Amino acid sequence: MTAETTAPNATAGDDAGAVPLLGLEPDDLERRIGSFMEEAGEPSFRTEQVVNWVYDQCALDFDEITTLPTELRAEAGRRFSLTAVEPAYTARSEDGTIKHLWQLEDGEQVESVLIPTEDRLTLCVSSQAGCALGCRFCATGHFGFNRHLSTEEITAQFRNAQRAARREYDREITNVVFMGMGEPMANRDNVFPALTVLNRGFGIGARRITVSTVGLVPGIRALTERPENFGLAVSLHAPNHDLRQEIMRIEKRFPIPELMEAIREYQAETGRRVTFEYLLIDGLNDSEELADQLADLCADLDCFVNLIPFNPIPAVEWEPTPDDRVAAFARRLHRNGVSAAVRQPRGRDIAAACGQLRLEQSGEGEDAE
Repeated sequence: MTAETTAPNATAGDDAGAVPLLGLEPDDLERRIGSFMEEAGEPSFRTEQVVNWVYDQCALDFDEITTLPTELRAEAGRRFSLTAVEPAYTARSEDGTIKHLWQLEDGEQVESVLIPTEDRLTLCVSSQAGCALGCRFCATGHFGFNRHLSTEEITAQFRNAQRAARREYDREITNVVFMGMGEPMANRDNVFPALTVLNRGFGIGARRITVSTVGLVPGIRALTERPENFGLAVSLHAPNHDLRQEIMRIEKRFPIPELMEAIREYQAETGRRVTFEYLLIDGLNDSEELADQLADLCADLDCFVNLIPFNPIPAVEWEPTPDDRVAAFARRLHRNGVSAAVRQPRGRDIAAACGQLRLEQSGEGEDAE
């Protein structure tokens, strides 16, 4: 494992009135750039050049768009921005995982993680700076909620990570999961346009983009109404009301029966398999009886259960379920006809669980202990 620290460049905010291109849906971006080029008396192919540099070349700023004349580049840079997110810290795991801590223009820091496997390269992105939902297993919740990320701050994580993927792995990102810091469904005004930019701008297929939620039912219903059939993952972690609300406060607002009904609606409309994320915490939610309850919940769904040994975090005394009991839980689900697999945590040597790197780098983890 290696880790490197990069001092963030001093970045001035976007010029007043500059339009953040990564926050625009692709049709709007092309229209605005086209109008600018027409006003400047430039041919229409200049618009295509900018679109290519934004989405295919992943340009960080207009100075990189060398196919434009110098003066045109300068004027475009005054009219539009490409949203700077600076690497505050980069960590590389022995298993190939790379985690970035990005510093935003106001000093907030968020994380993204590149996870390579043999047949795919997955990027996990953040949607909020912090999180207000306070799930006990999540490091992000331990430093509270600061603000939503804008659409362009979400898509800029992808842009920067794509550049890193080409450099570090000599391959491109194939899948995107909204499983980083924050609750995506609590920031739908910015996350949903970001889905469109990733899909229609950067060319990531809808079936390769998954939105994870702790169970915000209105968000699941809103995702159901979208035409693209993006994937849905639900952090469940317990199969009954009393245990789930001990682990996740959201259970009080949207209890399991209401959550399951929204999931059934999503599945009926999209025809897509739903993924349940289930952390296995030693002695808390890992009994075979609870596996039977989980199987009962899944009985009428086309679903897949990701079993994830708990990744310890500061301030929480829970421990991961031992491997033999993880295997027993999985066997019980299989015996009940539920598709499930154990997902081995990636990047444990670099604090790759959600919020851990920021917690460590800020020193808040030490205070929490």
